[in-house]
Amino acid sequence: MAAKASGTFDPKVFLATVSQGRTVANYRKGSVIFHQAGPADAVFYVRKGRIKISVESKQGKEAVVALVGADEFFGEGCLIGQPLRLATATAMVDSEVLRVGKAEMVRVMHAEPAFAEMFVAYLLTRNSKVEENLVDQLFNSSEKRLARTLLLLANFGKEGGPQPITTKISQETLAEIIGTTRPRVSHFMNKFRKLGFIEYNGHLQVHSSLLSVILRD
Repeated sequence: MAAKASGTFDPKVFLATVSQGRTVANYRKGSVIFHQAGPADAVFYVRKGRIKISVESKQGKEAVVALVGADEFFGEGCLIGQPLRLATATAMVDSEVLRVGKAEMVRVMHAEPAFAEMFVAYLLTRNSKVEENLVDQLFNSSEKRLARTLLLLANFGKEGGPQPITTKISQETLAEIIGTTRPRVSHFMNKFRKLGFIEYNGHLQVHSSLLSVILRD
């Protein structure tokens, strides 16, 4: 088996190879990986790129509920008996995505503790982020929510400090993420730039000083 390295299962090798139940597809910017209300029959893993997870109401209003980047999973609702997708997954940039069929995902989680441990750790970390997002929406201003979103997109807190946001994310998308209007996002982005918290030069550069917006009473 490709995922075996010297007799030991390697989750990274499993996610890097194609075999029974695992296929890889390349999606151009704007392509849909799956639609809301479509069949939930697989889990997906982002090899490279960025995926937008969004929901649409019966009235046609769209809300972005998550942005998923490289080395992250999405679509795992099928593992808890979800028959239909609750959201739509769309490539924000050209992306490479691994599709793991539900049956194969269940098999490897039962057969390989190393993979199950890695996957559960990922889900717990993401669940913690969801809780933080909920608190953010309930108690923080739209300015603070935007600052937090930009820091998260720049991987603030990881080794090396904030990284350039190379994926072009529109102000409309940012507005959908934080639950405000595009003009409000534009206002705060201009404010952050004038204060030296962010820079535009081919990509968005977020500085650690933006954290002061979140910490401010």
